[in-house]
Amino acid sequence: MTETGLPGGGARRGSFISLSTLVLVGALVWAAWVIPQLRPVVAGVLVLSALVELIQRSARASLRAKAGKVGEVAPLWPNASVKSVVNAMREPAFVLDRDLALRFSNAVGIQTFGNMVLGDPIAMRFRAPEFIAAMAEAIEADEPQLTEYAERAPSDRAWAVDILPMPMPGEAQTHFFLALFRDRTQMRRIEKIRTDFVANASHELRTPLASLSGFIETLKGPARDDPKARAQFLDIMQDQARRMSRLIDDLLSLSRIEMRRRLEPGERADIASVLRVVAQQSAPTAAEKELALELVGLDEGEALVNGDHDELVQVFGNLAENAVKYGDGGGRIQIGLTRGPDTVEAFVRDFGRGIAPEHVPRLTERFYRVEDGSARARGTGLGLSIVRNVLIRHNTRLSIASIPGQGSTFSVRFRLASVRSSGKAA
Repeated sequence: MTETGLPGGGARRGSFISLSTLVLVGALVWAAWVIPQLRPVVAGVLVLSALVELIQRSARASLRAKAGKVGEVAPLWPNASVKSVVNAMREPAFVLDRDLALRFSNAVGIQTFGNMVLGDPIAMRFRAPEFIAAMAEAIEADEPQLTEYAERAPSDRAWAVDILPMPMPGEAQTHFFLALFRDRTQMRRIEKIRTDFVANASHELRTPLASLSGFIETLKGPARDDPKARAQFLDIMQDQARRMSRLIDDLLSLSRIEMRRRLEPGERADIASVLRVVAQQSAPTAAEKELALELVGLDEGEALVNGDHDELVQVFGNLAENAVKYGDGGGRIQIGLTRGPDTVEAFVRDFGRGIAPEHVPRLTERFYRVEDGSARARGTGLGLSIVRNVLIRHNTRLSIASIPGQGSTFSVRFRLASVRSSGKAA
C-alpha cells in the first residue's frame, strides 16, 4: 500500500501539461506567421513557457522522491483493522511512530485527554519531560516498557503506561508503538490512605503505650512505697487504657462499615426515634456539663428513611458527643428534625466555641482533630470519619456550619422512605 500515489498521479499530470504546452506553442507560432509584429512577443512567451515547464518538472520529481522515501521509512499506518482493535480498547491508547508523533488515538483516549492533531508530537499534550524521556527510551530500546504519568489538573490522576512495539510483517525495524494508559488513580489513593492509616494508628497507639510503660516503671521504682502517687498514676493509666480501647473499638467499627458499603433495599429506620434514643443517651453527660438538652421537631410523628437504626444511632451519638464536648459555655444543645414535603433534615446544634473555618473541610478525615488541650486527649479522631462512612452507605452526607464563638450545626438530609418507594428521585 502506498501513502500518496504521487508517482502515478504525477506522471499523468505531467503528460497533460506537456500536451497543453504543445497546443499553446502551435497557436503562438501560427499567430507569429500571420502577424509579423507579434513575433518578438511570441518569442518571449515561448522562452517563459519553457522555463515554467522546467520548474514544474523539477518540483514533481522532487515530490516523488520524497514520497518514495517516506514510504520506505514510515508506511501508511494504521490500517482499518488495526484502528478497530485499538479503538475497541477500554483504556486510552495511542499509536506513535519512532519520532513520538501521534498516528492514531482511540475514542477513550480522545475522551480522556482531549482531541490531538495526528502527526503532532505527543509532547504537545503530555508536557512532562521525564515521561516523554521515558517513552523515548522505551522506543529506542524497541522492547516493551512500563512508565508512569501523573496529572494535577483538572484533577489528580495517575497512570501506568505500557509502551508496546507493533512490528509489521516483513519490516526489519519497528516503526510504530502502542502507548496504553491504565488508570491507577484509585489504587494510588487507596495506597496513600493505607500508608497514612498505618502511620496514624501506630502513632495513636504508641502514645498511651509509652505513657503506660513510663508509669509502670515509676510504680516499680520511685513510687513503689508512695500510696498517693500510686493512686494518681493508676488513675492516669486507666484513662490511657480506656483511650486505647476506644481507639481499637473505633477502628474495628470503621472497618466493619467499610466492608458493607450498601444498604439493603428494604431497610427502614425512624429518624425521629433515632434522635430520641441519642438524646436519652446524651442526657447524663450534658447534665454533667450543665448543658440543657432541647429536642426540636421530634413529637410530630415518625420519619421513616432508608437506613439502619443502630448505625444512625452511632452517627448522631458521635455528633451529640462532640456537641457536649465542645459546647460548654453555650448553655444548651439542640437535637432535632426539620421536615419537608419529601425530605427530613436531622441536626445536632451547640452554641459553644465553634470551629475555625480552616478546620471544617478536614473534620471527617481519619485522626484529624482540632488541637484543643484536654478535649483532644479524650478523642480518637475517628468519630467523624465513622459518621462520614456510615452516611455514604445511606446515600447522603454530613453538612457542617460553624461560626467561631457562636457554635456549630451538624446536619444530615434524608429522603423519606415513602417518597423513595414511590419512584421519585432520591
